[in-house]
Amino acid sequence: MVGRSPTFRHFRKDKTMKLYSDEELSKILDTPVFHLIGQTADQLGVECYVVGGYVRDIFLERPSNDIDVVVVGSGIKVAQALKERLGRKAFLSVFKNFGTAQVKFKEKGGNIIEVEFVGARKESYQRGSRKPIVEDGTLEDDQNRRDFTINALAICLNASRYGELVDPFDGLYDMEDGIIRTPLDPDITFSDDPLRMLRCVRFASQLNFFIEDETFDALVRNKERIKIISGERIQEELNKILMSKVPSKGLYDLHRCGLLQLILPELTALDIIEKGPNGRAHKNNFYHTLEVLDNVARHSDNLWLRWAALLHDVGKPKSKRWEPLAGWTFHNHNFIGAKMTPEIFRRLKLPMDTKMKYVQKLVDLHMRPIVIADEIVTDSAVRRLINDAGDDIDDLMTLCEADITSKNEVRKRQFLENFRLVREKLSDLKERDFKRLLQPVIDGHEIMQMFNLQQSPKVGILKQTLKNAVLDNVVPNEREPLMALLEKTAAEMGLHKNPCSDALQNN
Repeated sequence: MVGRSPTFRHFRKDKTMKLYSDEELSKILDTPVFHLIGQTADQLGVECYVVGGYVRDIFLERPSNDIDVVVVGSGIKVAQALKERLGRKAFLSVFKNFGTAQVKFKEKGGNIIEVEFVGARKESYQRGSRKPIVEDGTLEDDQNRRDFTINALAICLNASRYGELVDPFDGLYDMEDGIIRTPLDPDITFSDDPLRMLRCVRFASQLNFFIEDETFDALVRNKERIKIISGERIQEELNKILMSKVPSKGLYDLHRCGLLQLILPELTALDIIEKGPNGRAHKNNFYHTLEVLDNVARHSDNLWLRWAALLHDVGKPKSKRWEPLAGWTFHNHNFIGAKMTPEIFRRLKLPMDTKMKYVQKLVDLHMRPIVIADEIVTDSAVRRLINDAGDDIDDLMTLCEADITSKNEVRKRQFLENFRLVREKLSDLKERDFKRLLQPVIDGHEIMQMFNLQQSPKVGILKQTLKNAVLDNVVPNEREPLMALLEKTAAEMGLHKNPCSDALQNN
């Protein structure tokens, strides 16, 4: 058994759960869609149940749009019959290879309803694949194959038992206690389908639940099985962990069970503390990274900003040096981390488009505002930062502020105050530069010289024409296109160019 750090001990302060009787459940499901499904199943003489996440979220009082229905018989036939009852407003998709079907339709209020149908089944697995061998089965067989007890609950939709809860593995008690546990032997559950190991950590992270001891020990024993899972499926679960309210919980669980070493070894490499010749040690950059990630999560739901927080220090192990005067240094770790980012994204099958470039940019630039904040904040330094960060400057500042995790409160406050000054300088420069950029490069004095005019309404009309053209992005704020527009407008007003104006401009 791997020990638990007191820093990450499980406390479910936000626990919200409500217990319902079967009668109360029948009232909760007293909606047209569930009655239609039940009536359709009764018409065909088969049992049907709403199962999985939808049922779980009823008790956890969480919104859910995913409706999964298990039919003891053919789920496809029930879906087809439901489509006929709904008529043209419904759309049916059948997936014969998987024995599933989906019905999609719009309710009167405009809400889109999607219902997935599957026949009750039992599954068996071969060692080298997570693709199951599927056979028809009973409701019990179907619940046995579920990944976790909290996802194995079912509510009957047949009229005679409408609202009746079927909970063979005490999933309700596990929800009440905040526990993630497998219905059957966790070693078999995880070995059969290793993706369930990541789902286990993901649910614990999303719901702020604790992974039951026996289940956690099985994660440790079966971690090597994750190697048969594709990068696409791994990153899907990682993304959901990162989007948790407190993503550090999921990352820490992945680390302590050994899965993180197999899927993101660049992060586990940060969990090393070395002492220099004088006995001075550097901070644990792994736990620092988790703290930065949580800081970012409190201020932004941007998945790719959270990835930037996760990877911002991955270059530190390769850049670590002991210098007698300075102690431990990590020079250019931002540059090294930026170079590592594409390979990490490629391995996990994350998008290699602008999203990767965005993460790479933030990893590369995350030290710049800190350097600026630690010195005198000059216009030129901030302007160069704006130029390099572009539209992502605000996200970069969010990352940098999250990166201040010093235990020295005085230094922490000083950095944050300096960052406030940087933000003020950013805002001021943006406003000034914006106004400057929107001011046409040809002014009123030049217009008066060019057309031999005195101060008059005609000068104002010409100035306004140029200004409107720039503001409306009709022409760029450049001399040549603005001059062409000016001469055209002046000609339309009957104004003639002063022959001496070209000579005056050249001088």
